[in-house]
Amino acid sequence: MIISDATGETAERMVRAATLQFSEPVQIRLHSRVRLESELEQILEKASELRALVVFTVVNAEERDLISKLIERYNLETVDLIGALISKLAMFLGSAPAGVPGLLHSITDDYFRRIEAVEFAVKNDDGAEPRNLPKADLVLVGISRTSKTPLSTYLAQRGLKVANVPLVLGVDPPEELSQVDDRKVFGLIVQPDMLMRIRQARLSHLGMPHDSSYGQRAHIDNEIAYSREIFRKHANWPVIDVTNRAIEETAADILRIYQERFEPAASSPGVIAR
Repeated sequence: MIISDATGETAERMVRAATLQFSEPVQIRLHSRVRLESELEQILEKASELRALVVFTVVNAEERDLISKLIERYNLETVDLIGALISKLAMFLGSAPAGVPGLLHSITDDYFRRIEAVEFAVKNDDGAEPRNLPKADLVLVGISRTSKTPLSTYLAQRGLKVANVPLVLGVDPPEELSQVDDRKVFGLIVQPDMLMRIRQARLSHLGMPHDSSYGQRAHIDNEIAYSREIFRKHANWPVIDVTNRAIEETAADILRIYQERFEPAASSPGVIAR
C-alpha cells in the first residue's frame, strides 16, 4: 500500500520501478491526499489485515509521527520514502522544512516534462520527422548553420517541445509546416559574412575543401535570399537575426515573443537585431 498526503504519483513510480526487479506479482494500492487521522487508521488497519508492506511519502512531520505510532500499533512493515531525506536535509541546511504536500510531485512533473521535451527535440532535429511538426510547441526554420539545433536543445531544457526545419535552396518546406499555428513558428537568419566564416570553419573541421558551394559567398547569398522569400510568404512568423548573438540571448527573445503571442494582446512580428 502507498500512502501520500499529495497525489502519490512519485511514490507509485518508485515502487513500480522497484517491483520490476522481482518476478513475483505485486498488487499496488495507492491512497492519495490522506490528511485525516481517521483515514490513516482505516488504511493501516486494512494493511494489517492484508499483511501489506506500507510505503509512504508524507512531508508533514506531525503526520509522519502519527503514522509511526499507528505502525507500531498494527505491527506493520513500512518504508518512509521521503522522511529520512527531509530530516537529513534539514540538518545539513540548518533550516526547517516547509512541510507542504505536493512540492515533490510538482518538481518531478517538471523534470519528466523537460526530459520529454529534450527527447522530442532530438527526434525532430533538422526536419527528421515532419509529421511531428503539428505536435511541437515551437518550430524553428532557417538555412544551415543558423543555430537551429542548439536553440532547439536549449529551449527543450525549458520544457518546450521544439522541432526545427532546414530550408534548402530550391526545395519546398515540408507540407506539414503549413499545419502548424503561425504563432509557434520562428524564422532564423544570419548575416552572409558571418555565415560564410561559420561554414568554412565547419568545412575545415570536416576536412572538406573550401571551394564547396556550401561555403561560397554566392551560394550563401542565394540561400539567404531564398529563406527571406519563404519568410515573406509567412508574414506572421517572427524572423530573428542570430548574427553574433549568444544562444541564451536569442532563446530569451523567442520565449518572450512566444509568451506574448499566446496572450490576448500579441505584439507584431519583426526582425530582432542587436
